[in-house]
Amino acid sequence: MKHQYIARSPMVAARELGGEMVIMSGVDSTLFDLNEVATAIWKAADGATPLSEIVEQKVCAAYDVAPGVAAEDVEGFVRDMARHGILLVSDEPILEGQRTL
Repeated sequence: MKHQYIARSPMVAARELGGEMVIMSGVDSTLFDLNEVATAIWKAADGATPLSEIVEQKVCAAYDVAPGVAAEDVEGFVRDMARHGILLVSDEPILEGQRTL
C-alpha cells in the first residue's frame, strides 16, 4: 500500500475558534466549520507526514475509534476537502513550493 500525503492549501482563509477551524475556500468561497477531529487532521496536514500516520497518531490515539473505521472516515473527509481546494493530496511528500492548485 502506498502512502498518501496531505497539505493545507494556500488558497484558503482559516481561523481557529474555540478549538475548531473555520475555513473558506479561495476556489469557490465555500465556508467550512471543522469539528475537533477534522481540525486535528487539518493541523497535521503538513505535506510530509503520511496520511496513515496522521490517522494513527491524531485520530486513533485521541479518540476511541478502530484504525480501519478511522482510515475510511478520514479518507472521505480528505477527498471532500480536496474537491473544494482546501487540502492538497499526493502520493509523494508535498514540498512548500508545490502547494498550489
